[in-house]
Amino acid sequence: MKLFFCRNNLFCILLFGTLLSISNTTLAQVTFTSSNLPIVIITTDNYPNSSQPQEILDSPRVFGNMKIIKRPDGTRNYMTDANTASFLNYTGRISIEIRGSSSQTLPKKQYGLTTLLANNTTNNNVSLLGMPSENDWILNGMGYEPSLIRDYLFYNLSRQMGNYASRTSYCEVVVNGDYVGLYVLQEKIKPDSNRVDIFKILTTENSLPNLSGGYITKSDKTTGGDPVAWGMNSYAGYTDFIHEFPDPSDVTTQQNNYIKGQFLNLETAAHNNNISLSSGIPSIIDVPTFVDFMLLNELGSNADGYQFSTYFHKDRNGKLRAGPIWDFNLSLGNDLFLWGFDRSHYDVWQFSDGGNEGARFWTDLFNNSTFKCYLSKRWNQLTQTGNPLNYNSLVQFIDTTITLITEASIRENQRWESIPNLTQEIANMKVFIANRINWITNNIGPFSSCNVIQTPQLVINKINYNPSVSGSFPISNDQEFIAIINAGTTTVNLTGYYFKELGFTYQFPASSTILPNQTIYLASNSATFQSKYGITAFGQFTRNLSNSSDRLILADGFGNTIDFVEYSDVSPWPTAPDGNGSYLQLVSTNLDNNLASSWIASSNSLDTDDFVLNSSDLKAFPNPVNDQLTIQNNHKFDAIELFDYLGKMILKKNCDDFQTQIDMNGYSNGMYFIKVYTENNFQTLKVIKQ
Repeated sequence: MKLFFCRNNLFCILLFGTLLSISNTTLAQVTFTSSNLPIVIITTDNYPNSSQPQEILDSPRVFGNMKIIKRPDGTRNYMTDANTASFLNYTGRISIEIRGSSSQTLPKKQYGLTTLLANNTTNNNVSLLGMPSENDWILNGMGYEPSLIRDYLFYNLSRQMGNYASRTSYCEVVVNGDYVGLYVLQEKIKPDSNRVDIFKILTTENSLPNLSGGYITKSDKTTGGDPVAWGMNSYAGYTDFIHEFPDPSDVTTQQNNYIKGQFLNLETAAHNNNISLSSGIPSIIDVPTFVDFMLLNELGSNADGYQFSTYFHKDRNGKLRAGPIWDFNLSLGNDLFLWGFDRSHYDVWQFSDGGNEGARFWTDLFNNSTFKCYLSKRWNQLTQTGNPLNYNSLVQFIDTTITLITEASIRENQRWESIPNLTQEIANMKVFIANRINWITNNIGPFSSCNVIQTPQLVINKINYNPSVSGSFPISNDQEFIAIINAGTTTVNLTGYYFKELGFTYQFPASSTILPNQTIYLASNSATFQSKYGITAFGQFTRNLSNSSDRLILADGFGNTIDFVEYSDVSPWPTAPDGNGSYLQLVSTNLDNNLASSWIASSNSLDTDDFVLNSSDLKAFPNPVNDQLTIQNNHKFDAIELFDYLGKMILKKNCDDFQTQIDMNGYSNGMYFIKVYTENNFQTLKVIKQ
């Protein structure tokens, strides 16, 4: 938690004295027996040759045991449940330390912990309270935060908006027999497929393309001895940047220079108002993540936003992205009032308020008319009824959260006397949010120039996500590919186009094009693709397609979605492509390719023509059908194939006529595809059996 500057010696002395006074306050103990929330029990190992448990310090970490009590049926949890295995969400070894900056001086501490195996050395990746398996966790004590919900609120809002933010779960914590209050158990920001999904760059990777990622960087105060990597000008001072990943002790000179160069390129492009798709702002940053990051920090009027605890990340061969968001305790009207700070107002832009503005590119981005248009458009979308930043949606989430923690908040205040008046605090917060939404809406500007964007008819129509292996091609990942067809009638310039979800990375080269009705292939390994399929891949993507489920979002340079597919390896999606030698094939570009029913499994050669649009000459009736299905065409057809919804061929019928019938009596109800071959072509129809 990064909270203040020491601007002069007198202020530092007064501040240090205040912190000592707070930290030396004797506070009440609380008798704690049960909770509606999960209970976390931490017991540190004893000091050597002693029966006393070790004190948890900032450094070094100490070892201990942790139990998390959470009854599977969601009923009330009791301290006595600690001895019932079926009620334990976790029981095992940990290492633990105090975390934070100025918050370390508070009597209530915040903790960072790692789950370990019994040998105290090997990390133990586990799922805690429903969060994906990992080993690094944080117990957020919500210091300087009289509402107890600001971090929890904003992290959840970020995820509702489609961005990763630390997953959270309220809990009550006991350390070495002492009840220490209400906490938020949450994920530490780090590279992981379920957290910040970037490639983990090695110290040996010092040339392109590997040098391009992945990185996690933050603008922040230096804590724990981490050195400042570089600084950048702000319109109100100077902003320090620090490596989060790779670790500052591991990052090489080449890696430091590369990622620093990305920020300097952004600074130059934003300052020069350069919106070129090939060399300007959209070629450097993922615009949607910067937009969402600014909107959340501005909704909260986050006094620390942009300057401190401001994270960025960049995947290999990907764009620079803003986030994840972090540390919103000084937001929604809250600040360090005891020390004379009052900066979180509803009627200011935090990126240009003369205080913690952060690097100047934030202000320059806002002043760019194109970027600002997308900022306004997204704000308008998110504040509509039923959306995350709508006032009523926010109030409902706040009320639900307060109901969840009310009981624990009473014990929290008994223990630490840190919540002057929770009811009044929440009432004030709601007034602030209403005023803030109204002010931003009136000051963010119009979005008419970017409201309606014409996107081309580019369609993802083949996906090979888990190819089978053979003696000639023993590596499944190297055989992956996706195909994109231009279903429109005009040539499309692909400059600026990219896949904007992490985990699958590709940016189209400037000035590249795709012709009408042309199909292009992106491969995981271009050489393997050429060898196996006899086709030259248009490009090579970075990372690999998931063998279970993946989100493929093709977008233009400003993040406008052109096509979106989220496939899966389980029904109702065809399952044959999951390692069984076939690939997903879109039946028709007329269909919604984000629906499982629009796809079949195919083993056709890639040089075979794609499925063509249904012709008005081809008819299948009645549809839906109970028994006899009649197929009729104005052109004589040679053969008919019937496929189930999983893409498995269940009937092949040769014929030489303009009409034929299929008896559907023996088939179960559901959806089927009929593939009709003519002399030089084939067409498909979807049929429903009732």
